[in-house]
Amino acid sequence: MIDTILWDLDNTIFDFSRAERIALRKTLVELGVEPVETTLNRYSELNDAQWKLLELGKLTRQQVKVRRYQLLFEELGVDASAEQAAKLYEGYLALGHYYMDGAEEVLETLRGQYRMYLVTNGTASVQHGRVNSSNLMNYMEDMFISEEVGYDKPSNAYFDACFARIPDFHKEHAVIVGDSLTSDIRGGINAGVRTIWFNPRGIEPSAELSPDREIRKLSELPELLSEL
Repeated sequence: MIDTILWDLDNTIFDFSRAERIALRKTLVELGVEPVETTLNRYSELNDAQWKLLELGKLTRQQVKVRRYQLLFEELGVDASAEQAAKLYEGYLALGHYYMDGAEEVLETLRGQYRMYLVTNGTASVQHGRVNSSNLMNYMEDMFISEEVGYDKPSNAYFDACFARIPDFHKEHAVIVGDSLTSDIRGGINAGVRTIWFNPRGIEPSAELSPDREIRKLSELPELLSEL
């Protein structure tokens, strides 16, 4: 029986993709770079690749923040500061929030039935800014941001640190819900916690990472949890 839900934040509860594009457009405009669609899409590709390297322990968080812009500006042939871009982007990204479809309704349904916690790899200042602008912590017992914990998902050290801060925690009664196979699902598997993959785009899972369950809509979660 599940009593504890570990929620990923970005593109699980909050629509990070939408927030990212808005913040990126504002950043590029301020630096004099035209925010055309191809540039926005290329940034997302470069950004995803850098975060994957962080998950593998090949880059630090600070390197990720700057390197994604260094690579983008090099490709564009733009003379702009990657460090300034990273600073501007974080400031814009921390403003406001956008919920994923059905997220608030699901959280309201689950409140009181389960203990719920946020487990996120996002930058601390950004996550605090977005969460504080919402009512999200009304549903959560606590929030574990990797930058503050000292380790990143999917490492066991990150999850061990989180588990130590959850009162009366038992792995067999917990589940992690997230959209990332390499961060949330791999992390849950390695930590010995059941996993639910939020996969709204219907992506094919990899052969090496098999979640316990999969949902396409957040509205499917309450019934699924009752079966675990």
